[in-house]
Amino acid sequence: MKKILMTFVTSIALFTTVAVTAGEFAKLREAVMTARDTLVTLVKHPDKRGAAQQKLVKDTADAVSAKIATMSAPPGKEAQFKEMTANWAAFKKTREEELVPLILAGKQAEGKAIAMGIQKERLMKVLTLCDELDK
Repeated sequence: MKKILMTFVTSIALFTTVAVTAGEFAKLREAVMTARDTLVTLVKHPDKRGAAQQKLVKDTADAVSAKIATMSAPPGKEAQFKEMTANWAAFKKTREEELVPLILAGKQAEGKAIAMGIQKERLMKVLTLCDELDK
């Protein structure tokens, strides 16, 4: 009887852990999309390139990084979590060090090339991995 009870308790604990982590990646995906949207606003609207929008672009990306820092990989998905984290870090670094400065300098074509190239690939990878980690 004790063995059955212990198995039941362990099963409940495991199920609860999986249920908690499942929603985390959906929320992370939302935060990534919010960070993306703030940058798109900066890129598409020259009149919205002031200090307030620049701060919002940085703050939303920092919020994603902070959220990732508090998360851990679901059991058996450590490689996907590591890949998602690495892609986000590269995405954020390029965004802050290359893309935003180009846009603010009025170099739209160069910025667009980065945004539609490696940055698009990284963003799609992060979003795809969030979906995979949420299952």
